[in-house]
Amino acid sequence: MEKVFVDTDIILDLLSNRDPFYFASANLFSAADRNEIKIYVSSLCFANLNYILSKQFSTDQAKRKLLKFKTLVTVLSVTDKVVDLALSSDFKDFEDGIQYFTAIENNIKILLTRNLKDYKSAEIPVMTAEQFLKGRKSI
Repeated sequence: MEKVFVDTDIILDLLSNRDPFYFASANLFSAADRNEIKIYVSSLCFANLNYILSKQFSTDQAKRKLLKFKTLVTVLSVTDKVVDLALSSDFKDFEDGIQYFTAIENNIKILLTRNLKDYKSAEIPVMTAEQFLKGRKSI
């Protein structure tokens, strides 16, 4: 089964119904629900999601959304090594570095994000959900 690491922005597209990105994120997570792909996220992602969703929804609504969402993903720890790698990397955005090195340290070969410009020096394929889904259809 294909493994992908998903950045926070794509998850927010789903949980916040953000147009025009919702459709691709919904299709991506539907594929995970059908056990066609395995999606991984970092523990940092859940902290970020809770913070952002709590500003859009009540605390209880945000928590319910995250509990339901968690059934679709595997949560990976942000380790001491990941933090060290992110701090000593060329990533301008520290959070992006944490996401990237969490994927790398867990041997995940594809990272999905809408923030492609911050991953230019990545050594694994980095693409949008739309690009990933189009690529899967041609396989």
